[in-house]
Amino acid sequence: MADQPTPPPPRTTAAVEDYLERISELIQKKGYARVVDIAAELKISQASVTTMVQRLDGEGLVKYEKYRGMVLTSAGEEVAARIAHRHELLTNFLTLLGLEKEVVDHDVEGMEHHVSPETFEALEKLSRYLETHPDVVAKIKR
Repeated sequence: MADQPTPPPPRTTAAVEDYLERISELIQKKGYARVVDIAAELKISQASVTTMVQRLDGEGLVKYEKYRGMVLTSAGEEVAARIAHRHELLTNFLTLLGLEKEVVDHDVEGMEHHVSPETFEALEKLSRYLETHPDVVAKIKR
């Protein structure tokens, strides 16, 4: 049997990505993620979180058990890893340019969901170049 091509990652919205990012962070930090914790992190109602978590469960991104919490599925982990990579890349890139932490944090939250994969690839290449050419970075910061 021939190898099947890997399916593309599921299409996600900014809201879905925010939830998956928070769920992943909570699991890494606490070992689990519960609706109450996500609601506190995102500063929204538990009812809103429950609705979205049920949607994520239906889409196969999390496995949710009422009153118990949730875990990411392999598809959810893949999306969360992609989001974390984008977040880290943008944070490192803007920090490299000498921007203040508060500005970086604010801008990354706005940018990470709205930049195309092609732009991220270009930013990744530019970041690698700038990291190995501190003289160019110094000129940019002037």
